[in-house]
Amino acid sequence: MPIALQLLWLLILPIPIACVAWTVTHEEVLREPRDYCQQQSKSAKNVSRRKFFYLFTCEYCFSHYVAALFLVITRFQLLYSGWRGYLIALFSLVWIANQYMSIYNRLRLDIKHEQVEIREKEEKEDYVPTRKAA
Repeated sequence: MPIALQLLWLLILPIPIACVAWTVTHEEVLREPRDYCQQQSKSAKNVSRRKFFYLFTCEYCFSHYVAALFLVITRFQLLYSGWRGYLIALFSLVWIANQYMSIYNRLRLDIKHEQVEIREKEEKEDYVPTRKAA
């Protein structure tokens, strides 16, 4: 595969990886299983069990497994053919997917901050102090 096409894949493939990793580790639709995983990652008696369940609560950790799954599905290799290409692709995809998730998280925080500011302004404008009779 030509290097230009590999770079295009490297920019596009992390998008669904980030989407899956973010959804599993942050979104409301999977809150109950994630709460269970968080509880297990803190209180399980076995270290390997705690680490296993932690995987589903950390977008960085989980993105490694999602990227590996996507590599199996797409057979994407970067720079080299064979296991070296898969290894480079895995860590490159994880890094870029996490950059995308960081950008998304920052955008969400900015939007939430703007909504809070707007709500505060609206509340100040709606508030009309009443005069006390003398």
